[in-house]
Amino acid sequence: MGAGRIGRYRCGVSLLFTPLRLRAVTVRNRIAMSPMCQYSASDGLPNHWHLVHLGSRAVGGAGLVFTEATAVTPEGRISPQDTGIWSDAHVDAWRPVAAFLADQGAVPAMQLAHAGFKASVYRPWSERTGGVPDAEGGWTPVGPGTEPFTPGYRTPVALDASGIRSVVEAFAAAAERAVAAGFQVVEVHAAHGYLLHEFLSPLSNHRTDSYGGARAGRMRLTLEVVRAVRAAVGEDVPVLTRVSATDWVEGGLTADDTVVLARELAALGVDLIDCSSGGLNPRGSIPVGPGYQVPFAAQVRREAGVPTAAVGLITEPEHAEEIVASGQA
Repeated sequence: MGAGRIGRYRCGVSLLFTPLRLRAVTVRNRIAMSPMCQYSASDGLPNHWHLVHLGSRAVGGAGLVFTEATAVTPEGRISPQDTGIWSDAHVDAWRPVAAFLADQGAVPAMQLAHAGFKASVYRPWSERTGGVPDAEGGWTPVGPGTEPFTPGYRTPVALDASGIRSVVEAFAAAAERAVAAGFQVVEVHAAHGYLLHEFLSPLSNHRTDSYGGARAGRMRLTLEVVRAVRAAVGEDVPVLTRVSATDWVEGGLTADDTVVLARELAALGVDLIDCSSGGLNPRGSIPVGPGYQVPFAAQVRREAGVPTAAVGLITEPEHAEEIVASGQA
């Protein structure tokens, strides 16, 4: 960025390139590389592709570099080619990636995820779409109920009390492994129609037990997961949560719901809410445009009193600078 551009910013200093302190971690600037699925792993293990993909962003100067959505269980993968962190073998495979990111001055971060009823699908460039059958390496997904994401996806099994406990334990164990592998930040993925979002949204959660019904019940699994993750990683490690701030569908999650959730998450020790949107219901009408999700980050930061991140078509440095300088994220 040239001196002329920087000179137009507040007091002549770019706030976009100032450090950000999160607990014991200092991020060198306010630019993060969001998780981007690569569909290029085998048995959940990252390889040279992931090292180059993530490492090049650290070399390029991003302050915080996230892994793709990394599954906490084998059945939590979106596709059979997704990465995972459910065993010690995954720790060993991720360790050189995290070390390289840190060596280049970036903060290595891992997004912990469970795909729920959007699991066991073909990767995007496959000749086929929809659910992968068992014979081709697929599996039966799980969810809050037995409704599939869309026709063509596999029918999930509804999680019972034991299954829910196993999910919470898997997130906590995965968080421990992420730290053991050298990741300095962990993010709980509760967005984009994946398992935790499925429990949060009234569009997909029709349960009648304590994990369904009113908003408090629908938030319960996400809060239990975050509480377990925070306990697993200790006080020095920042814990972030990615949310879909709205479903963009009438009767679904709203920004006001997300503010309530963010307050609860902050009380449990979440350090930043990463505000995205959508992904649960294909009927959503999304007004895509530059910074179209920034207002959600601004509202959550303002009304929940917790730091936020903004994502979505933020492509110009002046726009990114204005978002940070104006306090929207």
